[in-house]
Amino acid sequence: MHVLVVEDEKKTAAFVRKALTSEGFQVDVLTEGDQVIPFLTSHPADVIVLDILLPKQDGLSVLRDLRRSKNTIPVLLLSARGGMEDRVGGLDAGADDYLPKPFGLGELIARVRALGRRSLPQQPAGLQLADLSIDAITRTVRRGGRLLDLSTREFQLLEFLMRSAGRICDRATILQHVWGYSFDPGTNIVDVYMRRLRDKVDADTQVRLLHTVRGMGYVMRVES
Repeated sequence: MHVLVVEDEKKTAAFVRKALTSEGFQVDVLTEGDQVIPFLTSHPADVIVLDILLPKQDGLSVLRDLRRSKNTIPVLLLSARGGMEDRVGGLDAGADDYLPKPFGLGELIARVRALGRRSLPQQPAGLQLADLSIDAITRTVRRGGRLLDLSTREFQLLEFLMRSAGRICDRATILQHVWGYSFDPGTNIVDVYMRRLRDKVDADTQVRLLHTVRGMGYVMRVES
């Protein structure tokens, strides 16, 4: 899911970007209000996190312009002013949610995730391949009835590969969808996490599901 963060306070923007990226979101950051609409013409977003107090064009004005142009991207407004009138004004301008500063990053992530569900096509919450099953809502994974203990990133990687089952996924594609990198960071992070997943998913079983395609990438499929 792509999130556009519009925030001119560099420290706040950096914290928000890091928190969202760590949860698997792809994040772009802008610092001025008048950059938003031109940016969206070539960089579609699923959710916008929009500060109200911005240089060049304030957040409420940006929001009104978006709604006048029939743009329905979910918008989470951020503001240091958390009074009832400010909240009502933001929602009346077309915001989908409102979060006063200072805020907890956990709450921000939860609200962004909830807004993102509105804009993304519905995907099945349950995934199954052979005796491996994933519940995307509870974030639980079972192999042959055995509950697997996966980290957040391991789960995100496995879910992506499950949704792409049968298709070869190269490292660049995995980096983009799981880590949010649009560039090669020059590390073997994908290979490291694939080894960790194999140790958990394909351990103690004769039917392997995670496979390396030499020179191309990785694929999930049933293969004994």
